[in-house]
Amino acid sequence: MVRALLAGAAVVGVLSTTAALALTAPDVVVTGQARPADPVVPHPLGDSLRSGRGVDLAGMRAGSNAPADLPVPEPPPPPAAQVRPGTVRLPQGNTAKLVRSEVTSDGVLPVPDGVGEATWWGVDLGAGEGATVLAGHVNWKGATGPFDELWRAEAGREVLVVDTSGAEYRFAVRDVLAVRKDELPRRAVELFGPSGEHRLVLVTCGGRWVGGQLGYEENRVVVATPVG
Repeated sequence: MVRALLAGAAVVGVLSTTAALALTAPDVVVTGQARPADPVVPHPLGDSLRSGRGVDLAGMRAGSNAPADLPVPEPPPPPAAQVRPGTVRLPQGNTAKLVRSEVTSDGVLPVPDGVGEATWWGVDLGAGEGATVLAGHVNWKGATGPFDELWRAEAGREVLVVDTSGAEYRFAVRDVLAVRKDELPRRAVELFGPSGEHRLVLVTCGGRWVGGQLGYEENRVVVATPVG
């Protein structure tokens, strides 16, 4: 029994020595004469290509890193959304249909009939001075209107207006104001008047709901100036 164990150990020793030679000198031929090993050229992706762990979706072995100088393509920009004639596109991309209207004889500012519309009054879009005014509901009969985004407006963002003939007019937001409704008559000429620099004025309601004839307590007024 002891001699059998020793014989087994000797066989294991021989196998271990042979395996070690195979691992440490794979190019040595066991014929009694050795030849020089071929030079090993490192792969730019490292040893991961010889790991045998398969190829990932990028065509490289799992766990490998791309060379540092490999260019990374940028995703293509999204296609520009088309704005139909007679439409305003607000800074965050919401749109509303323009409905031409005018201030009533008793000085009441016109408001649209539906949540997806904006009344358009004041001077023409291409005028040299004065205010072109677009007014829309913040919400209507349980639905949120596109002009709700005026409460998140930021200076510098673009507003695009396309008139009924298809001509485009671009404006950049300059001022974002919250005006109490009881202050609005006093500031009407300043904000909505036909004099001064040409500007686009966007108006909606919001703030605290007080009900009655007043509805919301405030108006959101966004003033934008022509681009170009």
